Amino acid sequence: MASELMTRIGEAAELVRARVRAAGGVMPEVGIILGTGLGDFAGALTDAVVVPYADIPNFPSSTVESHAGELHIGRLAGRPVAVMKGRVHYYEGYTMQQVAFPVRVLKALGCETLVITNAVGGMNPDMPKGTIVVTTDHINLMGDNPLIGPNDDELGPRFPDMSEPYSRALIALAEQVALELQQPLQRGVFIGVPGPNLETAAEYRFMRNVGADVVGMSLVPENIVAVHGGMRVLSFNVVTDECLPDALHAVDIAAVIAVANRTAPRLTRLVTEVVRRLDEAK
Repeated sequence: MASELMTRIGEAAELVRARVRAAGGVMPEVGIILGTGLGDFAGALTDAVVVPYADIPNFPSSTVESHAGELHIGRLAGRPVAVMKGRVHYYEGYTMQQVAFPVRVLKALGCETLVITNAVGGMNPDMPKGTIVVTTDHINLMGDNPLIGPNDDELGPRFPDMSEPYSRALIALAEQVALELQQPLQRGVFIGVPGPNLETAAEYRFMRNVGADVVGMSLVPENIVAVHGGMRVLSFNVVTDECLPDALHAVDIAAVIAVANRTAPRLTRLVTEVVRRLDEAK
């Protein structure tokens, strides 16, 4: 007998499948989650079927203005993909399980690879605004975990291994693609915080001292659930504000979104080429 979670995943996936079939589309192999200010990436898809989150059973809807709340299923560089134009966050009042539920649905639709993009604060002085950083690891300071509670063995193991939360093969491919595009790409450790407030100077100093390069309010729950489900994960961060504790200034959210928008074309080229060449990452 299917668990309640499996039933809810199945209901959501079936609605999406029905919409895609009705439009003559194809089921996705790759899932892509778009962060703040990066929603225009969905425009790079061809033959896209658009399903509003509000139409998908059990699917959470974003309350953040810059997150559209649409699932776009089409082709990117010829490969079938599902692009989440907007995501939900823990600070919106959703549980960790609800935040990560869309990843479960992407997996049920056939996605074996997940690409996650994020707008982040940069604490490493070598990562100014506009820097694209590929995530090599993360630190969870969100105070919660989407796997807490009964485990469904059909979805993944009780104690998933996190020694490689971000695929080394995909990171290597991303670096090779960036080199060929003559596009700077740095490596960094992401630290996840609950939000919604930005951090104090003391908090930034602490997070930098424990090994983090960038900070954000997403990624971690989505990554944990993806790894639990056996998906390969690649994550790109766009540094939209500089969080240097000894030179801290007030952050304007409109300015954050503007930086993300300016960086989006570079990130789109990078992700598109990585998706095109996924078969090289073994």
